[in-house]
Amino acid sequence: MSSRLYPLYQKGNPQLRVFLPNFFMKLLRPTSNQPPNQVKFIVSNGMSKYDVENYLDKIYDVKVAHVSCHLQQGHTKASTKGYIIKDDDFKVAYVTLPKGATFAFPDIYPEQKEEEETSEREKTIKQIEHSFEELKKRNKNRPDVPGWFTI
Repeated sequence: MSSRLYPLYQKGNPQLRVFLPNFFMKLLRPTSNQPPNQVKFIVSNGMSKYDVENYLDKIYDVKVAHVSCHLQQGHTKASTKGYIIKDDDFKVAYVTLPKGATFAFPDIYPEQKEEEETSEREKTIKQIEHSFEELKKRNKNRPDVPGWFTI
């Protein structure tokens, strides 16, 4: 079942003691207001709530007060050719941290960077417009010649 086979021990070789389960957990940004001690994950379909609790406790050393899991149906889409396409189902786990522990989703893209990016975009747009105006001035006396055919 697992694609991570533990290497066989051969005499003289050291025994490797690291084992990572064949599961994944994806942290989701909350879409609605949640308590600060509740975290939402997408987990492997094969994981139970005990697996989620042990995964967080043993690998990440995060203490867990309560875990609730449910299966979420994948989105269905109607194709233009008349058949229906359904995405895979996935399991959502809501993890409640113990009293006093909080989690805040990190702000990866602060507003300052977005403002800087928009100002840079505006500068490049102005430069492009300026170069286009110069091209039009050069070709003012040649109306029938295409723009790519310049000297």
